[in-house]
Amino acid sequence: MNLFWTKGYHATSLKDLESALHMKPGSIYAAFSSKEALYLAALERYFEMSRKGFASHMQGAESPLAALSEYLLQLARSRSEDQQGRACMLVKTLIDTTATDADIADRANHYIEEIQADFAAAFDRAKAIGELPQELDSRRLARRYQSNINALRLELHRGMEQADLTALAEDMVEDLERLRVAPANA
Repeated sequence: MNLFWTKGYHATSLKDLESALHMKPGSIYAAFSSKEALYLAALERYFEMSRKGFASHMQGAESPLAALSEYLLQLARSRSEDQQGRACMLVKTLIDTTATDADIADRANHYIEEIQADFAAAFDRAKAIGELPQELDSRRLARRYQSNINALRLELHRGMEQADLTALAEDMVEDLERLRVAPANA
């Protein structure tokens, strides 16, 4: 997964896979049937890890809006040893494969939609407990939230200074907080 995440589908050679997996080409194909199948398995693993991480972060949060905000701030504070691994593998896959490998691009797009559905569910929960106005469109908020995450990941990938990255995430959190319903006794 990390090799594909770093190099992308097309730039990852069979030699790269041999080295990373400590396997010969015949063994790789016997185990995975094709480079595409191996890539799809790696992409699924990335998706499942990302989704599980978000679910774990949101689990038990009394305030979904605060948990969503903290998720952005945590992302801004994260640093990867691997510069290439900071950008979202799903987004990198879409960029790398949309024009050349429709099946892979479709799978990445499907996973992005699933994650957006998780974000929408978090916004729905915030609406249900009165943190957000009922008239807000949770799916639209989820797309915006996903765009914010992608922007943070891109800036991580580009090597933005930590203070600037944190400030950017704080701006995103302020935007979320502006949506919050004022307490009735305020």
